[in-house]
Amino acid sequence: MDRKAPSLQSFLEQGDSPAPRPGETGKTFKRRSSNINLQRSIKLLDEAVTPYVNRAARTPKGNLRDSGLTPIHHETQIQSDTQNLFLFTPGKKAKSVRSQTLDDTQNTTALRNTTNVVSFRQEPNYEGTMTIELTDVTLSNITIDEDPARKATQDLYLEFKDSLKQQSALHQVLDLVASYESACAKQLSKIQQISKCLVRNQPKLQKTCSTGEQLLFEKNTWKLVHSLFKDRLESDAGRDSFEMDDSDGDILKTSVWGLSEQNISSRLFEKDANVRQSQLVVDWLETCAAEVLGDQPKNAKFFVDQPVAWENTLHNLQKSKQKLQTINSRQVTELDPDATLRQNKVLDDLDQEDERYFLQNLFVLIRAGQLEKAQELCHACGQPWRAATLEGWRLLHDPNYYAKTSSDISPLEGNSHRDVWKAVCWRLASEDNIYLYERAIYAALSGNLTALLPACSSWMDYVWAYFKVKVDVDVEKEIRLLHPTDRMLDSLPQEYTAKLLEAQEVFKEIAASSDENVRIQSENVFHTIQKYIILGDVPGLIETMYQWHQNRSCPPYLIRVLAHLVLFLRTIGQDYQKELCEAILKAYVEDLISKKHTSLVAHYVSKLNPEDQVQMYATFLEDIGAQEEQQKCLKLAEEEGLDVARITKTVVERIRMRENPNMFPKTSLAVDLSITEEDKAKIDAIQWLVFDEAHRPEALRQANAIMRTFIAVKKHAAARLAFEKIPSDSIDVIYQLWHTKTGSSDLSSKDSNTIREYMCMKAYLDAVESFNDWFSLYHQGRPSKPAGAEGGSFTDQVAYEHKMKQFNQEYDRWMYNLQIQTRTTRDRIFNVLLFLDGGWLVDADEDPEKDASRQDQMSRLRKLHIPALCLNLHTVLHLSEMYVEAVQLADVIASEQYHLYREFDKESLQHLLVQISKSSLALLDGNKDPLGYDMV
Repeated sequence: MDRKAPSLQSFLEQGDSPAPRPGETGKTFKRRSSNINLQRSIKLLDEAVTPYVNRAARTPKGNLRDSGLTPIHHETQIQSDTQNLFLFTPGKKAKSVRSQTLDDTQNTTALRNTTNVVSFRQEPNYEGTMTIELTDVTLSNITIDEDPARKATQDLYLEFKDSLKQQSALHQVLDLVASYESACAKQLSKIQQISKCLVRNQPKLQKTCSTGEQLLFEKNTWKLVHSLFKDRLESDAGRDSFEMDDSDGDILKTSVWGLSEQNISSRLFEKDANVRQSQLVVDWLETCAAEVLGDQPKNAKFFVDQPVAWENTLHNLQKSKQKLQTINSRQVTELDPDATLRQNKVLDDLDQEDERYFLQNLFVLIRAGQLEKAQELCHACGQPWRAATLEGWRLLHDPNYYAKTSSDISPLEGNSHRDVWKAVCWRLASEDNIYLYERAIYAALSGNLTALLPACSSWMDYVWAYFKVKVDVDVEKEIRLLHPTDRMLDSLPQEYTAKLLEAQEVFKEIAASSDENVRIQSENVFHTIQKYIILGDVPGLIETMYQWHQNRSCPPYLIRVLAHLVLFLRTIGQDYQKELCEAILKAYVEDLISKKHTSLVAHYVSKLNPEDQVQMYATFLEDIGAQEEQQKCLKLAEEEGLDVARITKTVVERIRMRENPNMFPKTSLAVDLSITEEDKAKIDAIQWLVFDEAHRPEALRQANAIMRTFIAVKKHAAARLAFEKIPSDSIDVIYQLWHTKTGSSDLSSKDSNTIREYMCMKAYLDAVESFNDWFSLYHQGRPSKPAGAEGGSFTDQVAYEHKMKQFNQEYDRWMYNLQIQTRTTRDRIFNVLLFLDGGWLVDADEDPEKDASRQDQMSRLRKLHIPALCLNLHTVLHLSEMYVEAVQLADVIASEQYHLYREFDKESLQHLLVQISKSSLALLDGNKDPLGYDMV
């Protein structure tokens, strides 16, 4: 029959459309344009010309056909990039192949998901013919300028955490896995929609599509986890607890129950977890394929113009019957389904092309588990007989045997001669002179693995083929064992059970496949995970995931997947090799910390063991600078039940220990060295401990430790800043906390010594600041005496006298201030030298938990600063002409009450005595004895 090209008018329907602009409407459409609904027209055109397996434009039929034109088959190419998974252009042409015989082995299936993952890069090569049909999403909140891949990844981090928090109970674990799958599907849908806007931005498109591929793999993995572990958990709960005795099989053979093949099959699935879970794997693979496939085209005109099979051959036969043309000697002369085999002839060239694509798409539907759609396609393409051949697999069941009443007779279900149908399917699949996909269709229905594998082109296809055949063989064996029959069943060939392999052997064979593409896909990380899940080898899965982590080449998205798999296994009690699981979780926490996911870190840190919780969260907090952010992080930690006190203490200790606090100088250094960024970090770290009053004792201890470090190198300004970080009410707060805790006002030795050290620091800093003020006043505040006016004029003499009067007033004022500052400095230094209850930086109470390092530091600080303070005090007294007190300083140092002399070495003591002797000489010059008494 002649094929008529559809006219554009046939795709246009009446409807509202924007008014055409003046002067731009063609004459042909001037009367029509106002009634065209453009969007609807485009949609109809798209549906009419867009197949779900792309094919090129066909040679015109009928009178338009050039008899001398060689058929051109546009092969679907395996794309090196995979953006076609998300983008689909109607009518897109692939590379053509001229002067080449069509070979079915060159056609690839529409379910290819090739990946090369030696370096953890997932690059699945789906055919450019495929598109994922997912739910549309609103893109109003996503702009093209954003990075869609990064946003999708960030959203997944948040969604996984929310799901984990909301469904943390054991009975919710399967709902949790389902929510993971849903989250991946949601982001995948967004990626697909966004990719349509990125056609002109190839780098961003490539990255977006790569992320989409990862999401597709991950979604399928969570789907598999949900399916198999749901069954396994239910099995462990006792569903398969029953056991059969030896006589059970004989009873079944003679009972009415055994007359139903459906009953036998159902019972096999109930009692045999291996068969049941193998079927779950098949169901999973078919569901994944169906999701990628989407909706098949509603318009069957892609294959035929009318629901008539082989219309070009029919047209030729009709023309030949009318004596209008001669039939090619190679072409069939009859059109029954077996004509090509019986006559050993072929169809018309175009019908052969149609048949190949038709059978390929039919196999795709069967691969996706959509048998009913496959039968609908057969009917739509004029092959109802083929739809009937796909029906013979159904198991026999007579519901009348089990009806409670005999009033209504129900029809027989299934195929009572299924063995004959299956044997015919097997033989048909073994034929060499039929299409590849036709063999594969009947091979899938009859369990003929040898004929099925050539049509498979991906790892998932191979797994589907092996497991589908495995289930078929197991069910067939059980039925033939238990189903009574009054006739001899048609036997199946020996090869039927020859390929019945255990699951472990299946994956070994797939990994050693002759198809290089399949071998490469076997190394895909997601396929590896799926393999271990199917095998139920949880220890092997954990070891493999740990090795990926150890390689340090594990991408961040994979670390997220591995961590949540570990958490799932932990929830169901299968987290074997806990050290390895802990390492994977720590790797994920490290990734969250590096990416500054502030709102997520606390939750996942709470999944670690207590010690790692402290160390990991402290690592995270070290780099948090803003005070508001610090408070937020601590609040999150409290909500997740972390030990905030230990964590904040660890943070401060780490920052403080960035420079070794034990490296105290043995000699005096320059005073008030500049404050470095490292110093500021140590000072700011104290803030972590003052947010919560319950941590105030620790805040005081850490502040003391930091001040000891600063004072050791005489960074007095830094020490003062650290001191001021402690709230002024801290001592009162500590007393209140202790009283609330114990009901006593007597502090523990540890807290009492902490407060005492804090007061020692205050005394020292006050003394240093007072000395600096005195030093500045003495050397820089002294007024300068005006120059004399000898030999000058009268005016100069008057001016000089006036300046001298001003000088005397300023000098008296300076002397007065100096005396006050001298007494203040003297008192503050004495506050340090004569500190109560044992001396400066000496603990008053014996602490059973004595810190040897702290004791050593305080001892060194006494030896470093007490001699220096004594020397400074003498300087103040001597230069202020308070010689008596300067000399009396020797008595204070030598006093057994204070034991200050113990802190001096020989050199420093000699130097101080030399200075004191100068004060004695000054007394002698003032007509007093060396000790300051009046001479008689």
